[in-house]
Amino acid sequence: MQALTLTRDLVLIGGGHTHALVLRMWGMNPLPGVRLTLISPTPTAAYSGMLPGHVAGVYPRAALELDLMKLARHAGARLILARATGIDRAARMVLVEGRGAVAYDVASIDIGISSEMPALPGFGEHAVPVKPLDDFADRWQEFAQDVAAGRSRGRVAVIGGGVAGVELALATCERLGAAAEVSVIEAGVPLALLGRGARHRLCAQIEAAGAKMLRGAGAVRVEPGAVHLADGRVVAADFIIGSAATRPQGWLADTGLALEKGFVQIGPTLQTLTDPLIFAAGDIAHMGFAPRPKAGVYAVRQAPVLLHNLRAALSGGQMRAYAPQRDYLKLVFAGGGTAVADKWHLPLHGRWLWRWKQRIDLKFMAKVHDLPPMPTAALPATMADGVREALAGGKPLCGGCGGKMGGQALRAALAALPAPHRADVLAGAGDDAAVLRHGAGVQVITTDHMRAFTPDPWLAARIAAVHALGDVWAMGAAPQALLAQVTLPPMSEHLQARSLTEILAAASEVCAAAGADLVGGHTAIGAELTLGFTATGLCTGTPIGQTGARAGDVLILTKPIGTGVVLAAEMIGQAPGRAVAAALASMCRAQGAEAAILASIARAMTDVTGFGLAGHLMGILEASNLGARLNLAAVPLLPGALALAEAGHSSSLLPANLAALAGRMTAPPGPHAALLADPQTAGGLLAAVPADAAERILRALRDCGAEAAIIGALAAGAPHLTVV
Repeated sequence: MQALTLTRDLVLIGGGHTHALVLRMWGMNPLPGVRLTLISPTPTAAYSGMLPGHVAGVYPRAALELDLMKLARHAGARLILARATGIDRAARMVLVEGRGAVAYDVASIDIGISSEMPALPGFGEHAVPVKPLDDFADRWQEFAQDVAAGRSRGRVAVIGGGVAGVELALATCERLGAAAEVSVIEAGVPLALLGRGARHRLCAQIEAAGAKMLRGAGAVRVEPGAVHLADGRVVAADFIIGSAATRPQGWLADTGLALEKGFVQIGPTLQTLTDPLIFAAGDIAHMGFAPRPKAGVYAVRQAPVLLHNLRAALSGGQMRAYAPQRDYLKLVFAGGGTAVADKWHLPLHGRWLWRWKQRIDLKFMAKVHDLPPMPTAALPATMADGVREALAGGKPLCGGCGGKMGGQALRAALAALPAPHRADVLAGAGDDAAVLRHGAGVQVITTDHMRAFTPDPWLAARIAAVHALGDVWAMGAAPQALLAQVTLPPMSEHLQARSLTEILAAASEVCAAAGADLVGGHTAIGAELTLGFTATGLCTGTPIGQTGARAGDVLILTKPIGTGVVLAAEMIGQAPGRAVAAALASMCRAQGAEAAILASIARAMTDVTGFGLAGHLMGILEASNLGARLNLAAVPLLPGALALAEAGHSSSLLPANLAALAGRMTAPPGPHAALLADPQTAGGLLAAVPADAAERILRALRDCGAEAAIIGALAAGAPHLTVV
């Protein structure tokens, strides 16, 4: 069945609770013809409802995380891991840090808020704001570990005596126990938004926990280890928490949108008052039609209305109005396995309320974690012989280098390729790149293209360009020029222009950094996004091939491995967002600096791509007629790669890679050793260098930011890889 043409761009700015639920619901019923994009600086977002429980030690850090990467995959959205910095409403572009602008037809803002206090001297340097929650949770975890290890005292000051501040103070007392010295600083009335009964109960809990409530004097200055109050008191603290402020991001002031104290003003349809093509939800939105305090309950209940109205804006449907409830049940962590409830100023307190709060929070997290699988098309009743066997594993075809031919099939096809007959073609198929005579030196030329494993054209282009240049860098050549080959999925002309603009911008950036030029290419419309580049490079001396290695040389790898297994798991929504983000960052890293360091010393070099580390090392061993001993523990791995392999995930190309190594590699059984055959996309450089220069080269590589490692050595003997 032909794919429907994409015609509209919907961009979600921020991964707040409302947008997380919109992604879940969109994945269950997407609007055909819409390209969905989520922009977030992190692959995960912390859920605020469980933060006190995490601080108290009830929940691990991972339990707080909304995995935006998995939600984006479920929704068929591209996730741009970057920070939005502005909106050009005239051009309908979202400005994004570190990359080109992203076009939208309809946009929605759910970027949350900060509890930073920039007007308080010393706050930015010496205090930790509660929001953004991810940063706070990470900093708290480090501090709690330091206290447990005796590296820090348990003195904590909480600036702000609202619900959040009191919850965190009680949670701190519970987590740190006898080591805790907790002070809550409140200039006005503590817990002002609660009824009198709930306020009295929580203040009593603070006293019972041994914490201090310092009232009537606000903080005026923060210094290392201390908070100074307006009445002259000084509160000693090793960890200072800011929970008093609710501050929107400053870039909103430049959008021209109507704001209320920096928050985006919206109407009942959740559209901004200024621009009907831009919506806002969650804490960043100000509901002037029905003012309410900042609370997650409103963000959650806005989600179905926002989803409906976004679909209506994209398809010409009828909008719905959001009517927030007048009051809501507040379940406040009170320590000791209890919670306090407040609604309509009627307080309750007890363990059953804490259990109730836990059920509510866990139910919400289950909703965004347990994503329903989407149905797949049924297979025909009658098929040709071999089809069922080929589909027996049920594994989807991978993108990137995981979607390429296996080595044995490729070698069989190349065996029929005639040898070069031109005198100026010095080397053809077999090494990383062909070598052509070029004046007094040589020119290397290579080509590579791949099925995209991300729907983000900019990211796919950057990785594909870095990947294609890997062959040039591996030959010790200086990149010269790139030609692009672009296949876009069916989309309208204005989306074609947007996509190609992003692709060319990303590729041009990689080229410019490498000292090369993007000189043109070819475009087509096909079934899916496919990108490739033909790259040339110049070399004044003899290119580095795979034939010059010597016995005793040390093997250096410049990047960790594991992209194949991470991408394979991500395709089916099983890879943690942080692991995917780390893999993407590794693939985006160009290697011009590493190549320059290695080019002067390497006797043989290759880039690690589709055949995996072991397969590409085997190419050096066969070309140089040597054996090798590899230290498995020394091979750097991407975060999460080993855990995913142990869970049974693997690239669709892995079986062919392992089959090509049969009889040529001796390795301990198990998923760790199997990762040596994991197909890499934009992988590292693998170089054989003299042993007496290895440590010096390794230091130089690490100084330029490479995660380089010495992983083994070469030895005399038949080509064989021994893994220990």
